[in-house]
Order: sequence, then structure tokens, then C-alpha cells
Amino acid sequence: MDYVASLDGDADRIVFHFTDVSDRGKLVLLDGDKIAVLVSSFLQEELDALSSVVQDAKKIRCGVVQTAYANGSSTNYLKNIVKTNVVVAKTGVKYVHATAHSNFDVGTYFEANGHGTVLFGPKFYALLAKAEAALLSTCRFNRANIAWQRLRVMPRLVNQAVGDALSDLFLVDAILYIRGWSLRDWNGLYEDMPSRQCKVKVKDRTLIQTNDNETRATSPPLLQQALDSAAMSTFSGTDHKRSPPARTFVRPSGTENVVRVYAEASTQRDADFLASEAAGLVYKICQGIGDIPNFVQR
Repeated sequence: MDYVASLDGDADRIVFHFTDVSDRGKLVLLDGDKIAVLVSSFLQEELDALSSVVQDAKKIRCGVVQTAYANGSSTNYLKNIVKTNVVVAKTGVKYVHATAHSNFDVGTYFEANGHGTVLFGPKFYALLAKAEAALLSTCRFNRANIAWQRLRVMPRLVNQAVGDALSDLFLVDAILYIRGWSLRDWNGLYEDMPSRQCKVKVKDRTLIQTNDNETRATSPPLLQQALDSAAMSTFSGTDHKRSPPARTFVRPSGTENVVRVYAEASTQRDADFLASEAAGLVYKICQGIGDIPNFVQR
């Protein structure tokens, strides 16, 4: 199985990519959202298999922590296809790590940039011990036994302390090998919604305040209502189980006087329109400086 993985300078982030020869050599990127879906779906599948013999496996809280920047299609797939729990945390590794630790017995998190890992809590290790006793007299090739063998090596394969690109590489490679998948198969799980990001230079970024996970603006009072209206204006009547609705959010930078804007929709044109609308609202409310970001072709 041939593919390419790229690591950052200190090897705590990883993304995968391949060239799609059927689409004029297009480069296809599999980012942290794709990794989270692959890993969490594998864990859920193995826990389900183990539960056929050890009922306590059904009590394990298994889930994924994402940030507001996670592509809506990945969230949709996790909730409706994998049927796992999804929690949105504030942007930043320290926040998603803490949320995974406090919310789940098996918590997976990967930011879109490829930084992430899996955390295993005490109840997971207790389950492994109980499963070992229950499976001693069963065939080693029994599906529940296989699930137990796979699950017990997982904590030794990942680096639970911090994002580790090399251990994540081995983890992804092992799952793809077990499933007999290529990167094309993996990428085919879902299609990313088109998105657009930009930033607006402002005089005072503190005018904008957000809720705890930065998905909604709490101040100024009318900003979120205006953002919701802009998102609704791009609604195309799609089935939300297949394609999530358009959305946009804004968040002030923590280091400079800019406000960051994210928008996604069912088409790139709609995503560009929504990002432009959101940027215009921020510019007007926060006394924007310079040109207003605009991605709508005239």
C-alpha cells in the first residue's frame, strides 16, 4: 500500500495524501478530521465486537473531541454513521486534551492540522482485565477475542501524553492494514464540505466575545443573529444526514487585533459568499481596518 505522510518540524502533527490519477493528478489531503474518523470508528467497531462476550464494553464512554474548525461532514459522519459521541472544545491542544480526558473513557482528538492522539481511562483498562478473564477459554480467533487483542495493544501504540506524528503514523497504518484499505478507500468515507477562512483587521478585537467552545458569538448581542441569518441564506434544502447545513463562526485572535472568520457550505461558491458576509459584519461592528475580505467574484 503506497501513500505519503507529511510531518511538521517537531513531529507532533501528521497528514496523509495521495495523487488521484483518475482526477488529473489532483492531490488529495487526509487531515486530522479524517484521522479522527478512522481511529474512532475502528475503536467503536472493536468495542462493539468485544461487547458480544463482555457486556461491560457497552458501558465504555467512547467519543471524539473536535474544535469549531472541524469540517461539518466529519462531525456528521461521526454522529450518524459511527454513532459515537462528539464534544466541541475551545481551539487549542490543551483544551481538547482536557475535554477528552474528562468526558470519555476512550477519547479521540485530532485537530484539522493533524495534531492529536487517543486517551484511555481507568474504566478501559478495567475492561481489558475483565475481558481477559472472560476470554481465557475461548478460541483466540473468536471475533471478541480478536477485538480484545487489538484493543489491549492500542495504549502501547499511541502516545497519550501529546501528539506524536510517528506513533500516529503506525496507528493509521495498522488500521488501514487490518481493514485492507487504501487511502482512496479511507478518503471515500465522506466528502469534506467546501470552506473558507479569512481574518479581518480591526481596531479592537475584544468587542467580540464567544461562548466556551467558540462556536457562537455572545457579544455584540446582534452579531450571532446576523451570522445565523447569513448562514440560512445559503441553505439549499439538503438532507442534513448527508450534508450538514451551512455555518459560520468568528473568534478574536489571542495575539493580534484581528478577528478570524470560518465558513462552510455545500458549495465553494456558497462558502465564499458566507465568509464574505461574515467578514463584512465583523468589519462593520469592530471598526475594521483596511480592505474588507471578499471572495465573491463580481
